[in-house]
Amino acid sequence: MSAALPQNPSRRSVLKGLGMAVLAAGPLSACAFGSDDKPANNGPTGTVSANNPLGVAANAPLEVVIFKGGLGDAYATEVHEPMYKKAYPEATIKHMPTQQISQTMQPRFASGDVPDVIANSGSDVMDNGALASEGQLLDLTPLFDAPAIGGSGKVRDGLLPGTVEAGILSGKPYLMKYIYTVYGLWYDQALFEKNSWTPATTFEEFDALLGKIKAAGLKPYAYAGKNASYYQYWMIAITAAKIAGNQVLIDMDNLKEGVWTSEPVLKAATAWAEIGKKYLDPSFEGLTHTEVQTAQNQGQIGFYPSGSWLENEQKEQTPATFKYGLTPTPSVTSSDKLPFGAVRAAAGEAYIIPAKAKNPQGGLEYMRMMLSKEGARGFSEKTGNITVVKGAADGLPLSPGTKASNDALNKAGDNIITYNLFEDWYKEFETELRAKTNALMFGRITPDQFCKDVQAKADAVRNDSAVTKQNRTS
Repeated sequence: MSAALPQNPSRRSVLKGLGMAVLAAGPLSACAFGSDDKPANNGPTGTVSANNPLGVAANAPLEVVIFKGGLGDAYATEVHEPMYKKAYPEATIKHMPTQQISQTMQPRFASGDVPDVIANSGSDVMDNGALASEGQLLDLTPLFDAPAIGGSGKVRDGLLPGTVEAGILSGKPYLMKYIYTVYGLWYDQALFEKNSWTPATTFEEFDALLGKIKAAGLKPYAYAGKNASYYQYWMIAITAAKIAGNQVLIDMDNLKEGVWTSEPVLKAATAWAEIGKKYLDPSFEGLTHTEVQTAQNQGQIGFYPSGSWLENEQKEQTPATFKYGLTPTPSVTSSDKLPFGAVRAAAGEAYIIPAKAKNPQGGLEYMRMMLSKEGARGFSEKTGNITVVKGAADGLPLSPGTKASNDALNKAGDNIITYNLFEDWYKEFETELRAKTNALMFGRITPDQFCKDVQAKADAVRNDSAVTKQNRTS
């Protein structure tokens, strides 16, 4: 996403012929990765020992593909890859940065010539659900059950709650989610202090505050409709969860009949549609996330919905006077099930190992290093983002945005709204949701029609026997 973390609408391709010509196509279909080929895990292996519990072949080459978006790739080239090279000096490491993950990787998946580790993110993200259903992803259970580096117990024991579960597809952990992300409304603390503006706790207060921001000559609220409309449906889903509790997101993930037309979702859509009607600039539907984010850094925008990767992604465009702040989405009514301070926070940013990787044991070891306190701390130092490794960032100086995220988490306490997994599970549905979100927020459809249209797409996916169904219980 990056937007670095979340996942933008993917463009898939149909690959034909020896030339691997890539033709523009719609959402990824099940056949795009060659399901007739049986995945192989027959990579080189070494002697299993206390220092090498995964049996890595010391001289086996390792290829790492990194999405170079908001997180950059210095965390890989200056932290994780040197850790691997230190442990296995005979191994050569091929590093490949790209912003076109799907376009670059699809031909390689189709041919079987895949790398060993992939940071699958960005606007050209691959469909993890489809990859898993095709047998193209390696089960990461051995990683999470391996001994933790530099600590006691297993790798999984040192991770924040819900981390392993966030990467489960069809009952197995195929994804390693790495960043603990906090979502909400971002603003410039310095600008707000200068104007004596205080973030609102209710939609009524939010409306009044946006009016003041508009009167000051700013765009009060903005998101990028061209490639980041998912930022806005997050806000609608979070608001629905505040109204009715986290069960509404579980129902969304499970494609439950009637969830999108339920009263909490309709109330949330109505509240946000009113904000769009009064305060969204229509031209923003044609802008990218970086364009809108940079406009905020230039003092032109009040609030922007996003995740806690935002500060790092914008560091090159952010003036020294700009100080990122985060506030939760406003409450709709006094009877909301969750308090104003409730925030959505979860393990995100998926890393995968192809089932046909040439060095799958090396890939697992590389991830084990990422999930060590040393690897996680180095990542935080390079990116400003907190990982899923417990305590890895303790004692590090925190930037304003990271501190704001931590403060929001501390205030939320147990009131954490958990991740929408349909983003990984049902990309065709998620792509349609993006389009309907723009239509709602820019006034082309009513909240009632939005709910009906999105529910119809959810029903179509639920009733499609060709789509592998997932299940979430908590």
